[in-house]
Parts: sequence; structure tokens; C-alpha cells
Amino acid sequence: MQKYIFGGCLVLLAACQTTEPTTETEMDSKVSSPQAVVSPSFDCNKAQGQVETLICNDAELAALDRKMAEIYQQAVVNIPAAEQPKAMQRGWIKGRNDCWKSQDVRQCVLANYQSRMIELQISGGLLQAPVNVVFECGERPSITAAIYTQLDPVTGVFSFAEQQILATNVRSGSGAKYQGRNFEFWEHQGEASVQYLGDSYQCQLKR
Repeated sequence: MQKYIFGGCLVLLAACQTTEPTTETEMDSKVSSPQAVVSPSFDCNKAQGQVETLICNDAELAALDRKMAEIYQQAVVNIPAAEQPKAMQRGWIKGRNDCWKSQDVRQCVLANYQSRMIELQISGGLLQAPVNVVFECGERPSITAAIYTQLDPVTGVFSFAEQQILATNVRSGSGAKYQGRNFEFWEHQGEASVQYLGDSYQCQLKR
């Protein structure tokens, strides 16, 4: 990627013990405590549907749900009321719960959490904004790209014609390639190929 673009196991060995514990207290101290159960941000007693039940029974998804809820609380303070962040969040929850329709339900839920957390961090101003880079596209609207390299995966916000699209960095043979919903941006040495809603065109870095 060009400079101008967007920017062993620890083993603990206990000392050998020459005698067996002789008291009940000593015996109890040898029993390891069970691993703490990770709960999501919502009440699992009220879980509805396949997806919410899955989250309640999957430690990784439950932890992601709690993390997402924390990020939402931090981000919503900075999101204008006109953008209806609470309605947006309810819409996202409905979309997440629709993952029961997916062939791989867990992967769909995981991807939904990851993309929503990235979206909230950006829209809520929780990340330092990068320097914008502008690509001119002939008679078409210019594209302004802001790449958040501190995110994993690296994510770009591409703005053009009153549209704002989030796209994540994907592996490519050369240059930098970003994919979002109905959108692809592939840049190499200042030349960018853009695909949006089935339309393809070329852009150049504005110098």
C-alpha cells in the first residue's frame, strides 16, 4: 500500500507436596473453581428465537454482545438525535436476529456484531479521524476516503454523491482492496477501480 493511502504457553509448576492434605479445608482448596459464565447484555431468561438463544449459550458471542452494548452507550452520546440512534440499534437487533435464516447462523451473528461495533465507533466519534483522501472520477462524483487503520479489520468510510459506505480491507494481489455492501474499491498506485450497484468506473487520486 502506498504511503498516501488511508492513511509460549506459560506453565506454572507447583512445588511437590510430600503429604496429602489432611483436613477438609485443605481438600477444598485443591478443587478449582468453575469458570465464570459469560452473559450477554440482555436477560437470557427472556431470550426469544434461535439467535438470542445461541448468544446466551456461546461465550464468545455473549462477550461480543456485552462489548457492543458498552460501545453503543459511549457512542450514542455523540450521535445526533436526528439520526435516531435508538431506532437504528433496534433495527440492527432485528437484522441480527434474522441470522436464523442464514446457512451459517453463528458466522452471520458474529459478522453482524463486528460490523456494528465498527460502525458505532466511527459514527460515535470514538476513534481519531484519519486524513481524508480524495479520488476524482471524471464526470462522476469524487470519492472521499477515510481509512481507519486502528480497526481490525482495517475499515474505510467512502463518501460520494450523498452516500457514505463502510468497506473493510480484504486480501488482494496488489494495492488496497475494500469491500462493502454492493460496493468495491480497489486502489493501486493512485488508480482506483470502483464498483457500485453493478456499475464500474475508474478514479484517480487527487494530488
